[in-house]
Amino acid sequence: MRKDAHPHFEPDGVTLLWFKRDLRVSDHAALELAAKLPGAVLPVYIVEPDYWRQPDLSGRHWAFIKQCLSDLDSRLKRLGGPLTIRVDEAVPALEKLRQQYDVRRIVSHCEIGNLWSFERDKKVANWARAHTVNWSEVPQSAVTRGRARATGWAKRRDQFVAAPAAQQPRRLKITHAQSDPLPSAAQLKLRNDFPVSPQTGGRDSAEAVLDEFLRERGRSYRRAMSSPVSAEAACSRLSPYLSYGVITMREAVQITRRRQMALKGSRDGWLGSLASFQSRLAWRDHFIQKLEDQPDIETRCLHSAYEDLRPRAADPLLLSAWKHGQTGVPFVDACMRYLTETGWLNFRMRAMLVSFASYQLWLDWRVTGQHLARLFTDYEPGIHWPQMQMQSGTTGINTIRIYNPVKQGLEQDPNGIFTRRWVPELSPVPDKFLQEPWCWDGQGRVVGALYPKPVVDLASATRSARERVWNVRRKAGFAEKAGSIVTRHASRKPANPRRSVNNKKRDARQLSFDL
Repeated sequence: MRKDAHPHFEPDGVTLLWFKRDLRVSDHAALELAAKLPGAVLPVYIVEPDYWRQPDLSGRHWAFIKQCLSDLDSRLKRLGGPLTIRVDEAVPALEKLRQQYDVRRIVSHCEIGNLWSFERDKKVANWARAHTVNWSEVPQSAVTRGRARATGWAKRRDQFVAAPAAQQPRRLKITHAQSDPLPSAAQLKLRNDFPVSPQTGGRDSAEAVLDEFLRERGRSYRRAMSSPVSAEAACSRLSPYLSYGVITMREAVQITRRRQMALKGSRDGWLGSLASFQSRLAWRDHFIQKLEDQPDIETRCLHSAYEDLRPRAADPLLLSAWKHGQTGVPFVDACMRYLTETGWLNFRMRAMLVSFASYQLWLDWRVTGQHLARLFTDYEPGIHWPQMQMQSGTTGINTIRIYNPVKQGLEQDPNGIFTRRWVPELSPVPDKFLQEPWCWDGQGRVVGALYPKPVVDLASATRSARERVWNVRRKAGFAEKAGSIVTRHASRKPANPRRSVNNKKRDARQLSFDL
């Protein structure tokens, strides 16, 4: 990215266009606004070292973002100039740019990130006010800054994604600034934990992935999304591009809608699958709004009665076994190893990993959530943390669902293809006993020798977890608190709070979220 040691001052000052989780030039409302303001535009991305020291970030996130930044730089050059990179914390980086290039305005999208970025934005807002710099934060999705009213939210979201996309300017008057080189993962003190078969960052890849899904892979989406055997191909795989803003929710919805119109009247499964996909795109916004409404969902149980349910200091042996796919429960270990290797896993299997860690291993969701966040290339805080709590039973308003990992293995991998691939130690075990090798009469040759014994007794651990969680729900005052949570976070008219708390019937809309 180009360096220029001799900046010049514009008579109308400079508008700094701050890219964050919006690494694109299409449907970019902040870019559209910056182009209309007087003076030159300075496009900037700030690599913040303290951000990359947070426990939910990893080298695989940075590797993907670097590819997206390279692509963004190329596209900005076609519009008039390069992307400026600064490696520094946000406030000092912006202050240096303000002094060096007469920055009078900042335009960015409103970032819905993790708790760290929320606090950083408050510091930037204070700095901007102190230096009379006008900072315009433009929504890039239906998710709105500050607490949003649940009533009518879905309608507002539908109106937002149906609106025309922001116009991309043909040309920008871009001022050139000195740019720092993009640091390596090692320079950011990130571990070299890159997936062996990662998804490629950048707009071209995003468009290709969505097009392939809508024209070929997505036909079986509705029925094939649950099994890891078929989900890798059947799911859209659009999630990392949405997470880092390479493509917008509005673009995904509208492109999919055009495909639905083209297929109108067909009876080959396409329309059902695309309707399911659209539904999950909407739920994606809904969950991100939950975190924006209550940022401490990342760190505190949504229902306070669960705050001390599990020990905050995780059992190191159980945690290590879960992290490394060595729990002795074949399907759990296969899913964890697959995720570690690829950076992706379908939703049902993500939920099973969380459920197993939270219930059978009795590990706190904050500890396991950080590890999974580091593994998911598509880590989106607004989805990740509400889902960690939902699948751990700490929201107080969702159905308690404890996955049986043996049953899941039998149902989702009936021929053992996935399990055998990722847990090759079990090759001698007959198909009938693959998900329960400890029941095989020849298990002594494998279990405890080639492959670990189960770290817990599944039946007793499940029974104990269920009793503990439901005992909390029976306490005085629990339902009243749950009712206030429903009022704050529900996406539709709240049901009777007591009925919501005690109804054991699964709410599929609450628990299905496959992208």
